[in-house]
Amino acid sequence: MAPELSGEAFATMINLSGRRRFTSQRVVLYAVLATGNHPQAATIAAEALTLFTDAHTTLIKGGKGVPGVFGEPLQEAYFGAPKGNEKILAFIALADRVLFAIASGWQRQVPALLEELVECSSSLLAVLNSLTAIYETEARNHAKQVEQQLHGAMEEIKSISKQAQVVAMNARIVAARAGSAGNEFAVVATELIGITTDIETILQTAMSRPA
Repeated sequence: MAPELSGEAFATMINLSGRRRFTSQRVVLYAVLATGNHPQAATIAAEALTLFTDAHTTLIKGGKGVPGVFGEPLQEAYFGAPKGNEKILAFIALADRVLFAIASGWQRQVPALLEELVECSSSLLAVLNSLTAIYETEARNHAKQVEQQLHGAMEEIKSISKQAQVVAMNARIVAARAGSAGNEFAVVATELIGITTDIETILQTAMSRPA
């Protein structure tokens, strides 16, 4: 886990990971359409590949408020036995070859390359789904950790507030015994009791809210 990350950072990573799934399929679809001379299909496929590549680069190297690869689950998924990063880069390289062949008019090479790309994208989709699931799990774990930390901080503040109330009550008693000389002190003690009571009310409201 990376506790220093914000919820927004996790949302960005999940979005980028989901974008890879969408754009990988878009690359294949429009590459196929480009072989049938569909207007702008090759351009759309190239744009989708750029989006796919940029999203992957950000998730690996970091940027846009995200840290790059972090934590053991992602390290293993990208660089361990599943070879996620290797498979994704292979798809990018193959898609580049397909689009270059289409743009160059190499009609003989295109069908075989396109068939290879379709097969590659099918197996890649499982890898991308797995990676997105890991980001979602990491986000949930992070949210739970933040909630636990916040709850602990609230409990500590509540404890301090109760201690302050005891001190304030004792101060009022001392002020009352001091007579007129303790009037100003009594006012301060009363105000402190009011403040600590307000704090406790706010904490109780916050802690009773559903997660």
